[in-house]
Amino acid sequence: MPAAAPEGVSPPCARADKERAMVNVGDRAPDFSLESDSGKKVGLADFPGKTVVLYFYPKDDTPGCTREAQAFSAGLDAFAEAGAVVLGVSRDSVDRHRKFRDKYDLEVTLLSDPDLVAHDAYGAYGEKTMYGKKVTGTIRSTFIIGPDREVKHVFSGVKVDGHADAVLALVRGGDAPGAPPARRDASKSAAAKAPAKSAAKAPAKKAAAKAPAKPAAKPR
Repeated sequence: MPAAAPEGVSPPCARADKERAMVNVGDRAPDFSLESDSGKKVGLADFPGKTVVLYFYPKDDTPGCTREAQAFSAGLDAFAEAGAVVLGVSRDSVDRHRKFRDKYDLEVTLLSDPDLVAHDAYGAYGEKTMYGKKVTGTIRSTFIIGPDREVKHVFSGVKVDGHADAVLALVRGGDAPGAPPARRDASKSAAAKAPAKSAAKAPAKKAAAKAPAKPAAKPR
């Protein structure tokens, strides 16, 4: 039996297409229909008027993915109060999701994407660096999707610790300490950051030289 792949490294998956670019801030969020740990099909259309936090993670029951799921589960009530739902997506099967959920009493909804439908749509699967080596697998990433289904914020290459709190702060409309800036078109960002040129000051005009006073005419 082949050795299990380390966390974040996916087993080979036959794919005819090349990896796709990650969706960006301002893009229309791609919809999907994936089976959840409860056995129901779930998609963005199921949450009208809600903000959706969609996070992709490599593998159930691995250290980083477990901490991330526990953190999102712990904050689920706070997300709900802010008008948001949280959905976790990985390539794991529905059965494995159930075991993962029950083992750690997770409350976050877990979606199964074995065929990489949502992964590809969001650009969350591709080449990444692990332990100094290039590997192909799920890119740990999170997308905050507004009620209008526009992507509001993108986290790529997520560091697990503190991540759920940073996402919650953004959902609430505040600033998240340590959160990456919203990903936008590079050309637009560069233009926005270009410092305004200060108007050149016109050199001060020199005072006109006074003509010497004419001597008064002597009386005759």
